[in-house]
Amino acid sequence: MQCPRCDSDRLVVIDSRGERDEIRRRRECLACQYRFTTYERIELELPMIIKKDGSREPFNRNKIRAGLLKACEKRSISTEKIDQAVDQIEQKILSACVKEIQSQEIGAQVMNALRELDQIAFVRFASVYLEFSQVNQFAETLASLEQDSGKKLFKSGQNKARRGPKKALSKRKK
Repeated sequence: MQCPRCDSDRLVVIDSRGERDEIRRRRECLACQYRFTTYERIELELPMIIKKDGSREPFNRNKIRAGLLKACEKRSISTEKIDQAVDQIEQKILSACVKEIQSQEIGAQVMNALRELDQIAFVRFASVYLEFSQVNQFAETLASLEQDSGKKLFKSGQNKARRGPKKALSKRKK
């Protein structure tokens, strides 16, 4: 390794800390006293993803994270919980010890994670991932959520069209 400022290779590590799945190191150049931070991440043997059209691409955890963030947009879900879900999905994929995995399997894992995180985010993701084209597909998804949770998502009459306010007719006494 070389100093980014003067290209010297006389470097020392000042501090080293492990954070989740990476190591953060503070370094100092002995030639110019410049300090900088480096991150070391374990390179894992991740599988290739087989897309719907048959093409293959390397696994990319950032795509999963982006999908979760988009589904959870404007919801009260912390990025920490989203990152935990991404970590869990990645661990499941790694523990399968396969060289290739279908994108549908990853999509199912993302949907399961969202089902646990937030029902609205789950429906958002499902509508895009499962390519909903009709309203009844939303209704079926909501019904399955109701069935899984064991409670009604809507109170009876909540989804009926609202009528305007009733005006009280008063009679004047003379």
